[in-house]
Amino acid sequence: MAGYEYVSPEQLAGFDKYKYSAVDTNPLSLYVMHPFWNTIVKVFPTWLAPNLITFSGFLLVVFNFLLMAYFDPDFYASAPGHKHVPDWVWIVVGILNFIAYTLDGVDGKQARRTNSSTPLGELFDHGLDSWSCVYFVVTVYSIFGRGPSGVSVFVLYLLLWVVLFSFILSHWEKYNTGILFLPWGYDISQCQLIVCQMSSTRCPTLNWLLVPLFLVVLVVNLGVASYVESVLLYTLTAVFTLAHIHYGVRVVKQLSNHFQIYPFSLRKPNSD
Repeated sequence: MAGYEYVSPEQLAGFDKYKYSAVDTNPLSLYVMHPFWNTIVKVFPTWLAPNLITFSGFLLVVFNFLLMAYFDPDFYASAPGHKHVPDWVWIVVGILNFIAYTLDGVDGKQARRTNSSTPLGELFDHGLDSWSCVYFVVTVYSIFGRGPSGVSVFVLYLLLWVVLFSFILSHWEKYNTGILFLPWGYDISQCQLIVCQMSSTRCPTLNWLLVPLFLVVLVVNLGVASYVESVLLYTLTAVFTLAHIHYGVRVVKQLSNHFQIYPFSLRKPNSD
């Protein structure tokens, strides 16, 4: 498996004809976030590779996940009678989430700005986004957590599938239409998530703020789960990550060799 080639020669040949096409009709994205990102991207030097921006944002998401896992390993920190997550942690998580969201918005703009857009960049970006679907949801769970005022780990499992299914569905639509119709929920949920995290410094539960984003929780709430379920959750997350690391590294290597580019640099291999 270590040397398995996931992308066939026929598929690699198809990348030469591929062009990215997306439609974004979200007013929040069009009139607020994109103008902001267009300003921010000008700060980055032109020698900075877009994939490096993408990967940096993903590392911040993973760091937030690990930070919350340390301070809230069993998801009881927001429950009454338990030690809450320190206020400074929520501030750090909120700020880093905003930076990660911003980096995810400017990486494509940096690619077009430096004339370095490739199918590898899109695959790398959306591949890491698929991983972030897990880390974001698990991190958000610490806001309302378990206990009498929270929800069960099984509900979190269902929420993970809701988010992953939405992500997969949008890309399945693109596979059939050739156009990626960006869902409104992403930008709205990211902004709401940042508000919830920053506001959790004063009120750790904040269930009422999460109703628009997690309406499904009110429908399928099944009660408080056991500690074993939280351990299982982290185990599944670890297995999910390790399995996709192998796939991601192999595919990135294949496409890098095909397009004769470095994943994290704008230099060409033959220019050394």
